[in-house]
Amino acid sequence: MDEKFDMSAIDRTFTSYKQGQMFDGVVVIKRADGCIFNIGGKNDAFLPREEADDYDNIKIGDRFKVIIIKSKNEDGMLVVSKDRADNIILATQNANKLKLGSKFSFVVSDAKRDGLYSKMGEYQIFIPIDQISATTRDTKKAIGKQFEATVTEINRENKSIVASIKLLEDKIKETNETLFWNSIFINKVVRGKVKKIVSYGAFIDVGGVDCFIHVSNLAYNHVSNVGDVLKEGEEYNFKVIEVDRENKKVALSFKALQQSPRLIAIKELHEGAIYKGKVIKILQFGAIIKLENGATGLLHIKNATDKNNKQIYEIVKLDDQVEVEVISKNEEDQKVSFKLISVINQ
Repeated sequence: MDEKFDMSAIDRTFTSYKQGQMFDGVVVIKRADGCIFNIGGKNDAFLPREEADDYDNIKIGDRFKVIIIKSKNEDGMLVVSKDRADNIILATQNANKLKLGSKFSFVVSDAKRDGLYSKMGEYQIFIPIDQISATTRDTKKAIGKQFEATVTEINRENKSIVASIKLLEDKIKETNETLFWNSIFINKVVRGKVKKIVSYGAFIDVGGVDCFIHVSNLAYNHVSNVGDVLKEGEEYNFKVIEVDRENKKVALSFKALQQSPRLIAIKELHEGAIYKGKVIKILQFGAIIKLENGATGLLHIKNATDKNNKQIYEIVKLDDQVEVEVISKNEEDQKVSFKLISVINQ
């Protein structure tokens, strides 16, 4: 008599097996598309080729762990994965190495009212709601995202870990602040992100430390709207102009990294060339001349006349139009020296 194929018997065989369960077993048949894997007694499962990265190296008789990914296939066998089991085993090994205070990374798998949840191999990860980052206001949006945390509790028996994102962030912030104050100095060029713009300036995040730039230090020309120069969320280079370690305050300048209009005007000048200008200030030993391009410099009394008994106010007066020769210029110190050629309006 032909033996009838009893599918219900197979169903009853697998009633105790659930998706996600891990089993130890042995390879009994290897095929091109996968292998038959015995997980105990008469219970066989199917391991698809794509569920084992090292499939080409697998041999009949090899023993390893697999995890159930499907209750049955078209042949009525459980479908298992070696790769997923290997990942769980490795993650569990990594979790076993964690200690109180250890830092680790995880991906949020669920968010509830009491906090965030994840898995690390066989371990359950829990982040209490009051230990979540202050920037993570909507916990549902954290699902699927990776975070770093520090271990605050470990239960090896129950395979559970309680951790804190906030505590780790506080430690990182404290470390960053220490490094910042140990390395900051006047004239240092720093990279910072515009955190908040206000009417009188902007708060800049430099390595996790809040610094400030006043509107007067944005540009050489008058700035009425800070947003015309800086944009919130954007990064820029700034120059440190004040450091108050006692009160934890740092003042920055944006214009200090730009060429001043005065320097640009000085760069346009050529020594030995003659330019027209105007007397804008009389000093005891000379006069300050402003050229038509905006450059200013000193006309010393010795370069205004060859007579020793003359005073500068006897040679030029305030608002006089003059012709002067550039006898020297120093771009670094932004200084120019003139020699008087003639007074145009006399």
